[in-house]
Amino acid sequence: MEIGVPRETKDQEFRVGLSPSSVRVLTENGHSVFVQSQAGNGAGFTDEDYSNAGAEIVSNPDAAWCRELIVKVKEPLKSEYSFLAKGQILFTYLHLAADRQLIEHLIDSGICAIAYETVELPGANKLPLLSPMSIIAGRLSVQFGARFLERQQGGRGVLLGGVPGVKPGKVVILGGGVVGTEAAKIAIGMGAAVQILDVNVERLNYLETLFGFRAELLYSNSAHIEAAVREADLLIGAVLVPGRKAPILVPRNLVEKMRPGSVIVDVAVDQGGCVETLHATSHTNPTYIDEGVVHYGVPNMPGAVPWTATQALNNSTLPYVVQLANLGIKALEVNPALAKGLNVQNYRLVHSAVREVFPDLAN
Repeated sequence: MEIGVPRETKDQEFRVGLSPSSVRVLTENGHSVFVQSQAGNGAGFTDEDYSNAGAEIVSNPDAAWCRELIVKVKEPLKSEYSFLAKGQILFTYLHLAADRQLIEHLIDSGICAIAYETVELPGANKLPLLSPMSIIAGRLSVQFGARFLERQQGGRGVLLGGVPGVKPGKVVILGGGVVGTEAAKIAIGMGAAVQILDVNVERLNYLETLFGFRAELLYSNSAHIEAAVREADLLIGAVLVPGRKAPILVPRNLVEKMRPGSVIVDVAVDQGGCVETLHATSHTNPTYIDEGVVHYGVPNMPGAVPWTATQALNNSTLPYVVQLANLGIKALEVNPALAKGLNVQNYRLVHSAVREVFPDLAN
């Protein structure tokens, strides 16, 4: 099969769909890989690295996109819609619940679109292709939050770890899944006071085995959320409902009650976000101030650490890419987990959770 790897076009997105080591595996399996020139530069992979792995380097996006299987990191942007074509398989993060326009273009193109974030193994919310980036985003959320708490960045001037004689900053994490757990690890490691809220009592019990008394674990309801958010120096949104828009847990009138210079980092922004006042930003312009609070809403946070993130992503995606390359669309019939990643096929929106968000596009 011919496999295309275009250069990512999202703002400061330096990850790449396939690493040179992944390309070598595919070429050794008899497949042809076409990598757009400089696609891997931001992640530390040169065109020569790809050539040595057996890829053909192509100079423009058209030559990468006109292949049977397209492997990317982020969703196609408007400038790439014209490349979408019937008969192709697109394998990438899509997050369609927050992007009606992209859905419409995917449907109109006739492409088969498989989303990393909805590939699901048997069991409760086992998302093998979302997990590695969730780990990175969770860890970065505290790293970025600590930076924007600095006074020069518009924050309150709080050091999360505090110092002897001065209490530490308070980190409130909404959601105790992968993102929330990884955020808590970093925040606790920095010496912050940490609260985690989740609706799953079993998950809270598990988090107690991880953190003991180093984190305060609360059942997530409106009263607990309000009390915690009002006192937060750093609020992290880590809510995930697979395939669906994130619920709004923090309305504007609650953001108003936060202390000026507090920081919100919403990792759920690519699924619509769980904070009413937060909208998507970019690595170039990552923050804005609303109601006196610093808001950070970069939807491709792991793009800040592309060398690590590309390899972590490929470790998880490569077996599925190989299966798609070997079997084409028939891979969906033999791999139920991959089949759950299918979002658009044969001019139709087929993923049940996304169809619930856009019922008028479900026919």
